[in-house]
Amino acid sequence: QVQLVESGGGLVQPGGSLGLTCVANGTIFRIIAMAWFRQAPGKQRELVARVTGGHSTMYVDSVKGRFTISTDNAKNTVYQQMNSLKPEDTAVYYCNEHIYSNSKWSSGNEYWGQGTQVTVYS
Repeated sequence: QVQLVESGGGLVQPGGSLGLTCVANGTIFRIIAMAWFRQAPGKQRELVARVTGGHSTMYVDSVKGRFTISTDNAKNTVYQQMNSLKPEDTAVYYCNEHIYSNSKWSSGNEYWGQGTQVTVYS
């Protein structure tokens, strides 16, 4: 069994910075994708940033140049540094990972963190 534990987030004024951390705990053979999603009130959950293959990154256009996703594979941890935050970045942020618990293809599953609130206020 795998659990994703998030930390970080909080309150910040526009233009400020925050960092998010997500640690995967449990029986882990390989993590093939790590991502951050967010969900604002009344909106659908959206993909913010993703790392696949340990190094290939993608970002939603609205955060390019402001957010940075990074990983520490030895610690099964994914980070998201968020700079130049805007009120429209306000949302609950979730980490999401595709993890294999052993070498069998059937052991792959998708996991979600518990979510952490990021609020950007004037």
